[in-house]
Amino acid sequence: MTDLRISRRSALMAMGVMSAWAASPVRAAVKAASKLADSRFIDDLLARMTLEEKAGQLTLMPSAWGGSLAAQLNPPGNGQNFDAQIADAVAGKLTGVFNGNGAVMAQRMQAAVMKHSRLKIPLIFAADIIHGHRTIFPIPVGEAASFEPTLAERTARAAAFEAAGAGIDWTFAPMVDIARDQRWGRVMEGAGEDVLTGEIFAAARTRGFQGTDLKRDDAMLACAKHFAAYGAVEAGLDYNSVDISMRTLREVYLPPFRAAIDAGAETIMASFNDINGVPSHANHWLLTDLLRDEWKFPGMVVSDYTGDEELIAHGVAKDGKDAARLAIMAGVDMSMASDLYMLHMPDLVREGTVPQSVVDASVRRVLAVKAMVGLFDDPFRRIDPERERKRSMLPATLALARESGRKSIVMLKNDGDLLPLPKSAKVALIGPFASGQHDLIGGWCVYGSDKQAVDLATGMRNAGGNITVVEGSGITDAIEGGVDAAVAAAKAADVVVLSIGESENMSGEAQSRTRIIVPEAQQALAEAIAKTGKPLVVVLRSGRALALHGAVRDAPAILVTWFLGTESGNAIADIVYGAQSPAGRLPMSWPYRTGQEPYYYDHKSTGRPQPPGPRLPYKAQYREVPNSAPFPFGHGLTYGKPEYSDISVGSGTLPWNGTIEISAKITNAGKRAIEEVVQLYVHDKVATITPPVRELKGFHKIALEPGGSKTVKFTLTRAQLEYIGLDNKPTVEPGEFIVWIAPSAQDEGVTSSFVLSQ
Repeated sequence: MTDLRISRRSALMAMGVMSAWAASPVRAAVKAASKLADSRFIDDLLARMTLEEKAGQLTLMPSAWGGSLAAQLNPPGNGQNFDAQIADAVAGKLTGVFNGNGAVMAQRMQAAVMKHSRLKIPLIFAADIIHGHRTIFPIPVGEAASFEPTLAERTARAAAFEAAGAGIDWTFAPMVDIARDQRWGRVMEGAGEDVLTGEIFAAARTRGFQGTDLKRDDAMLACAKHFAAYGAVEAGLDYNSVDISMRTLREVYLPPFRAAIDAGAETIMASFNDINGVPSHANHWLLTDLLRDEWKFPGMVVSDYTGDEELIAHGVAKDGKDAARLAIMAGVDMSMASDLYMLHMPDLVREGTVPQSVVDASVRRVLAVKAMVGLFDDPFRRIDPERERKRSMLPATLALARESGRKSIVMLKNDGDLLPLPKSAKVALIGPFASGQHDLIGGWCVYGSDKQAVDLATGMRNAGGNITVVEGSGITDAIEGGVDAAVAAAKAADVVVLSIGESENMSGEAQSRTRIIVPEAQQALAEAIAKTGKPLVVVLRSGRALALHGAVRDAPAILVTWFLGTESGNAIADIVYGAQSPAGRLPMSWPYRTGQEPYYYDHKSTGRPQPPGPRLPYKAQYREVPNSAPFPFGHGLTYGKPEYSDISVGSGTLPWNGTIEISAKITNAGKRAIEEVVQLYVHDKVATITPPVRELKGFHKIALEPGGSKTVKFTLTRAQLEYIGLDNKPTVEPGEFIVWIAPSAQDEGVTSSFVLSQ
């Protein structure tokens, strides 16, 4: 085994290489590479490379020194130890590694390459920085509940500040998949079910990670994933097939990727799924015809973890060599984790099976990306162990984590204004998530830890609350005597706060569920507590929408708290005790039953919609539940009382090449200051393609003092009304449109109509 501890001598040697590089004439010679993909420097470098070195530049592997959690998420490739991986890097067999163990590791690898490799091409260091580095922010779907894209941009910026300080050049985020089936575990990584919010948050996170200058030592390259339609996997089963129309693909699943690219994303990750029988990693139409030829994407496409090798299991490649051929010919520039490009690409080119020009184009894109992040100018620009320490979990970053956690919380119910609780109230805090540093930060945290996070009990005590903590049940199993102890605590209290839901390993990659419910043991605990008759506040932890029932859905107050990250307990306490009014809104619909999935608010009416009023037979709804959601997209309550009035559509006509202003008055008739998310929805009354019942076209988050009013204005253009037509191109016809300004996708709010004229 390799001793991974770094001696003082090793560190000094690495630092010596860094100093020598800074003063080297080579550094000055390669600065030109940081500007253009077709720069003379890159062309000259490409001309000097052997086929094996080119294949190496297209090969990214998990770090052999990745720490326990990183190794668990992404096991080191080929069982290599760290010394062997350094030898491969020096030999030109690696373009970089991902999910490594910080700046010291990166320093040692980069120093070896810059001192001993033939061509001195810097390594690139990547990582899964999904929702924070050391400081962990809410899971992305939770943060999308803030309906505050500038918040997502700020947390991505903070994550880049910490991670780039640890030597990381490139993050495999944002995930921009639209998720309309809550059984899918990776719902947690995206922005929910809506296309517009998906686009807006994709762009915001891209800007946050990359900053204003990719060469800065606090910027990371973003990677929009997973291209494409991964969120549409059949039955919500991870890695499953996708059978989808071209119209739905273009209308729903592609726009967030385009938004990320337009915001500056220079890398794209291919998806595990097939689309209409063609795996994404072998899909020339997707990765070349669409992405490069139609969209003119100039950047780099990376495979997902062994995604190229999985073409064998898909049944479209006969072996690893064939899989490598299919992937690069489709448009996958860089192979992650499989090593197939390194193993087979030189022979494929020599045999004439893969044109050298195809390989050269991919290598040029990889080198261009390295130039964009400034590695040719300074290979050590982000590698500084002292900087890593100084940037980790700073007070300002922790304050941002608390703010983002607080703004991500959604209040589903608050009957009788049970919340906020007075600090004098005697609270029985019950449930498997009531206390303990577990299940706080959520999935896909390579470097963060629950051990550095604040649990709910601690947060409530920090706020001055009077609490008694009882576990009551395990996450999936009953505890002997647990329910009895919980009931006794509830009877002795003024109010119960019941902290239940999913564990963090119940959502995320490979965590699809057949029933999106609170686990049975916790449901039984809730039923027993409800029978005490004590006021009940349910605090839900989850990575997806849940189908609530029984005592949980009937509780007078319900807070959705997702997985809020490092400051989880403090953020929840801020809401529970009223330091802040809840301001989050659901980024996806919460259904009545699992069997409604996939469910999304902007569905079609069908030819037999159920009209308002008594239930009619032979209409589009299930026997057990209506074709709606108890808690729809956009829903969320505050501690105030927002009222909507005075909708205006101006002249009532939207000129073909003009605009129309739509407005409404929002008043806070309550006694507490609030933030309200005002949402604009539109329905096309008659179109060539069946229109959705509603579509979100805009939202504004406004602050209102008690008794205060604001007029909220939206401006619409014809382009915002377009849909994908029969020819798979954007179109819209003149005619009448219904418009709502409302607090959710199912609320009437205030409504009117306008006409699009030609």
